Amino acid sequence: MPVPVPAPRRSAWSGSTARLRAAATTEPGRLQIIGAALAALVIAFGAVTAFEISGRAAATDDVVSRSQPLSAEAANIYRSLADADTAAASGFLAGAQEPRDVHERYEKDIKDASRLLVKAASTTDASSPSGQEITELNEELPRYTGLIERARANNRQGLPLGGAYLRYANQKMSTELLPAAERLYTAETGRLDQDYDSARAWPFLSLGLGVVALGALFWAQRRNYRRTNRVFNHGLLAATAASTVLLLWLGVGHTVARSELQDANVHGQQSLDVLNHARINSLKARANENLTLVARGAVLTADGKNDKYQTDYTTGMKALREELGTARKLADDSQGSGPVADAISGVSEWQGRHRTARTTDDNGDYEGALKQIIGPRNSTGESFNRVDEALEKALAHEQGEFTRAAEDGRGALGGLPIGAAALAVLAAVAAIVGVNRRLSEYR
Repeated sequence: MPVPVPAPRRSAWSGSTARLRAAATTEPGRLQIIGAALAALVIAFGAVTAFEISGRAAATDDVVSRSQPLSAEAANIYRSLADADTAAASGFLAGAQEPRDVHERYEKDIKDASRLLVKAASTTDASSPSGQEITELNEELPRYTGLIERARANNRQGLPLGGAYLRYANQKMSTELLPAAERLYTAETGRLDQDYDSARAWPFLSLGLGVVALGALFWAQRRNYRRTNRVFNHGLLAATAASTVLLLWLGVGHTVARSELQDANVHGQQSLDVLNHARINSLKARANENLTLVARGAVLTADGKNDKYQTDYTTGMKALREELGTARKLADDSQGSGPVADAISGVSEWQGRHRTARTTDDNGDYEGALKQIIGPRNSTGESFNRVDEALEKALAHEQGEFTRAAEDGRGALGGLPIGAAALAVLAAVAAIVGVNRRLSEYR
């Protein structure tokens, strides 16, 4: 007797494939497959949209509430340190009795820098490049203030050693503190640029799935019309409408968000970056101008031919003029261009008064030159204050422009992730109901 051979077992996958093929041979089976595919497509469309837009919304929120404020605080740290150095030099030039307002300005700058460093350290990983710069600044700032106090103590006693301490403090500020603050600002601005790129990236997968889902829905309705001669299937029509609304919301919302973020970058952040550098260069130029009188030609350039502080002043003023020219081009309204124009006028006045003061000093009239540098009227200090106030006003305006545009960009994506999930569920249910309506005709 021949031994019967058992039939080979079919795997679960092959069994499911066979049942699917069998179902596809009948119209009700094909309708069930179409309904499941349509529901899966619109659910996938909604899920991917919610996922991608949640990421864009988070990046946009980071731009508004984290990376840009951190970048601004890093710039303020730089500005506070540079201004403290300028105030210290101005107070030293005034003699043994340092003016009260100058001393208070120095103390305020040091307190502001310390407070901002503590705040930045609390939101920054200590092992990151920014964290390392913050650590260096926290270590070097007390050493700098110690040198300034020694310079003051010697200056009160009329000892020339005070000038040496002041120059050493300025060297520490110029070669250690300010470069570290600049690197911190660069790192935070780089993180801001990364958040910009993440927020503005197009959700291509969501858009592609939306187009595919709409195409499938249109195909299903056309198939239904050709087989039944019925123009509309209410369920499929509702699914198409929900998917269309979601696709339009996605496209328009993200386009608006990209546009507002671009506006925030071009007319806000770029202007802020230029204005911050301009203000810092003005502060450094003012400190070098004061130190020119403090050193009295004792510190020369590397080639030994020129006064180092006067050379650094000239370089800083040249950079300041170039940055103000760029800022004027970036300003897109009168409220932004007006303060920049005032700053440019103030720089021209400052340079003219500086040339007069240098001529006076070169002719041997130190006291006359000192009055032209730190005097209450018609001095370079008066011109510097005019430039600084104009830059502060311009910075405040551009910060407002950035915040407005960035918040509008964040608002354009508000509610879209939740809306995408709700519309996708609605479209899936509507598609199934529409297909089931057609299936009921076979029962």
